[in-house]
Amino acid sequence: MKESIKVFHWLPRIICMLAILFISLFAADAFKPGLTIWQQLGAFIIHLIPSFILFAILLVAWKWEYVGGIIFIIIGLGLTPLIFKHNYQMNHSVWMSAGIIMIITIPFAIVGVLFIVSGYLKKKHN
Repeated sequence: MKESIKVFHWLPRIICMLAILFISLFAADAFKPGLTIWQQLGAFIIHLIPSFILFAILLVAWKWEYVGGIIFIIIGLGLTPLIFKHNYQMNHSVWMSAGIIMIITIPFAIVGVLFIVSGYLKKKHN
């Protein structure tokens, strides 16, 4: 039983960090020719704002797993229609838009569920 608690303790944290790193990759499009280095760095930092917010929520979830889990579920499921609609308007493909949802928002909903399971197992074991 103790091993499953360890797995459920680290699994949401690791998946969340990897998902945040993936989201952070999109900030690289801030570097465009024709802009000064300061304009590029400013745009890069602005593009990283979602990653900073997600990292702050990860810190909350690290301390309070239920609260963080609920926030991640709300973010994952709440942003799904918005991101789906945006991508569908760009590519007019339901399947491509659904694939993008599976890569960008659903991991955060899964992380939320895993944080809640982790909190439940720890509470049950103590």
